[in-house]
Amino acid sequence: MQHHHLGRTALRVSELCLGTMNFGPATSEDESYAILDRALEHDINFVDTANQYGASAGVGATETIIGNWLAQGGDRREQIVLATKLYEPMSDRPNDRGLSARNIRLACDASLRRLQTDHIDLYQMHHIDRTAPWDEVWQAMETLVAQGKITYVGSSNFAGWTVAQANEAARSRHFLGLVSEQSLYNLTERTIELEVIPACESYGLGLLPWSPLGGGLLAGVLSVEATGRRSSAEMARRVESIRPQLIQWETLCDDLGERPSDVGVAWLLHQPAVTSPIVGPRTIAQLDGAIHATSIHLSSDVLDRIDAIFPGPGPAPEAYAW
Repeated sequence: MQHHHLGRTALRVSELCLGTMNFGPATSEDESYAILDRALEHDINFVDTANQYGASAGVGATETIIGNWLAQGGDRREQIVLATKLYEPMSDRPNDRGLSARNIRLACDASLRRLQTDHIDLYQMHHIDRTAPWDEVWQAMETLVAQGKITYVGSSNFAGWTVAQANEAARSRHFLGLVSEQSLYNLTERTIELEVIPACESYGLGLLPWSPLGGGLLAGVLSVEATGRRSSAEMARRVESIRPQLIQWETLCDDLGERPSDVGVAWLLHQPAVTSPIVGPRTIAQLDGAIHATSIHLSSDVLDRIDAIFPGPGPAPEAYAW
């Protein structure tokens, strides 16, 4: 497992980031522990969660599971770079959401309690808050850094111009600003190549793609379909919208002798702007597959074939202007 600097920082994170959204609603607490332990065995030191994760198990449940795992000791906390997020509503109360200074402070303290730790390595804004002035956001984040509760600040689902706006505001305050961006990025969703990736490269942000397999589209859905298993109505609609591409995709993966899910992650690992794709396994077997993806080398010819199947939008502004 290789480790890369997180953006322009000296912090080193594994080339895969363990996403934990399934912990609680889809994966039991005991199996979540086993996945976390397996990740450490393979030198995956980057663990990502969010305060709202938990779904049917209840908001905050995922952080609680991670906190219980950390509480087992064995230098678990010292071995990982722990990332969490805030923004989404945690209750029906109007101030338990967003990026107000109040919510940033209270949400951080609540995450620390659930995670059973005294600091968060990477505290991320899960979405932009158009009502929160950057001076308010950065003042709150600066206070948390000064208190030792967080070390770095990241963003998620930001537009390219928002990355620039945020970091210029931070620069004016002599603050480090954003060091990473989590974005939807996979072969079926390449919009961020227009503006977000250039902004990340310009400002020195690490790029952490989420949904690397397009919600399952790139994981071999046609092969599953051939076994007679039914997909949800929404997945069936998505498959039909790009069936010709999926046929070519799964044929290419067969030619390589690799599973489509592993090649989908490997493609992201071959993108220069990517620091660490976020993989969210429900089982140890799924984690093992993602780990295998780090050993897959895609030649320039194969990358060209993949680009022909799933072409990107091209650079901005050329993609939409003369």
